[in-house]
Amino acid sequence: MTKKTSVRINKTSVDALRPGQRIADDKISGFYCRCQKKKKVYSLKYLINGRQRWYVIGAHGDGWTAEQARIKAEELRTAVNNGVDIVGQKHKAIKEDTVSKVADRYLEEHVRQHNKPSTIAEVERIVKTRIKPNLGKLKISKVTRSEIHNWHQKMKETPYEGNRALAYCSKMMSFAAFDHGLRQDNPCKGIRKHPEKARDRIFSQKEIHRIGVALVKARKTDFPEGCINAVLLLALTGCRLGEVFSFKWENVNLKDNALYLSAAKAGARSVPLGDEVVSLLKKQTAADNTYIVHGDDPKEPLSESVFRRFWVWLKENAKLLDDARPHDFRHTAGTYAAQANHNAFVIRDYMGHKTIAMTNRYVSRAAKPALIAANSVSNRIASDIIKP
Repeated sequence: MTKKTSVRINKTSVDALRPGQRIADDKISGFYCRCQKKKKVYSLKYLINGRQRWYVIGAHGDGWTAEQARIKAEELRTAVNNGVDIVGQKHKAIKEDTVSKVADRYLEEHVRQHNKPSTIAEVERIVKTRIKPNLGKLKISKVTRSEIHNWHQKMKETPYEGNRALAYCSKMMSFAAFDHGLRQDNPCKGIRKHPEKARDRIFSQKEIHRIGVALVKARKTDFPEGCINAVLLLALTGCRLGEVFSFKWENVNLKDNALYLSAAKAGARSVPLGDEVVSLLKKQTAADNTYIVHGDDPKEPLSESVFRRFWVWLKENAKLLDDARPHDFRHTAGTYAAQANHNAFVIRDYMGHKTIAMTNRYVSRAAKPALIAANSVSNRIASDIIKP
């Protein structure tokens, strides 16, 4: 039977406790310290709606002194006297969703329902590599602006990645706050983005030639053929990496030198294919509902992580600068088109910089000059990358 006496709970009275003994504070109603076999625990007993509750404050010596426990007990007693069920609040906090769980809901209920495949893949990557490892264990309602700021600052050496992570985290916090009422605000609001240097780098003819030589060498490695095809299509079409990954055979019309993209960044559009691209595609195996750029399974697009590893290998073997990116092929294509004296409207259609309403009349008007641009660019690049 636990023995209880009523004294002032302080260091002296707590130190004197022996296993099985319990003391109640003579001033703060319901404030106790109980000596168990291995520790002494501070707690507060109270009644709420006719029910007796015990709130555990903490263990003596484990972050709590007698005086700290007294201060906390006074705060809790005041809350109880004002009708607050402090145990109920504690249980609610324990059950509250973490950032990790909310991120899963955000992906399932919003991202996968409202975004195109390339965006879905990118948000999933950011959630997996940037958000969950750093913020995932925090309770969604407890995340502070300071914590978001510190997390964002850790990515200042990779400003583009850091700013994308902040943007997706902000959308997720708005989803939690305004769609589901899981918190009162969006702690990402007001966080300043990292400065980003403008990137308009293009590959030189020598670099393109070295890439072509490296691609020949790559055929003797264990990298899937899809990696090589991805680089060739990036170079010859001027398309974005996500667009190239989404290319499907059922959307290709080799007779009209065109490929239809239903979910491009700027909207659905027709991609004009230069003669060299058509020649390249004719050498590949085509089947409905399969991807042009794939790994072992043609019904699944090439894994971006596999391509990233290939890109590191390609940069080393083609002796490219460390900051060389797949997107630089797009800058190169646009620059070559401009150098070939194609006007801005033709380059717009070729590069897909604006949304194009997919009607036969509009496509027939834009396809011809854009195809000329596609041919001039792909022919110029092909001389080095396909026939190095």
